[in-house]
Amino acid sequence: MQTFATWEEVPLFDDEAAEVDFWLENRPDLRLMEAAVAGAADTAESVTVTLRMDPRMLARIKRLARSRFLNYQSMIKQWLSERMEQEIRER
Repeated sequence: MQTFATWEEVPLFDDEAAEVDFWLENRPDLRLMEAAVAGAADTAESVTVTLRMDPRMLARIKRLARSRFLNYQSMIKQWLSERMEQEIRER
């Protein structure tokens, strides 16, 4: 079983069979899962934003989140947080 440390390492799947094959051989690093759960504690300090996006993209995001047992909004916040940290490190 292989582990991955960022959500970017999870590919977009062409079909459900490819997704099943991936999850049978891979799992998220424990720190990645802990970070996703810890992020939920910040909801008291959250600000609501509205984004318009293609419905197909949102459906794919929701499917990816569901396969990781995450709320899709939490997963999007995690992605944004990871990208922000990456941008800051690259400065």
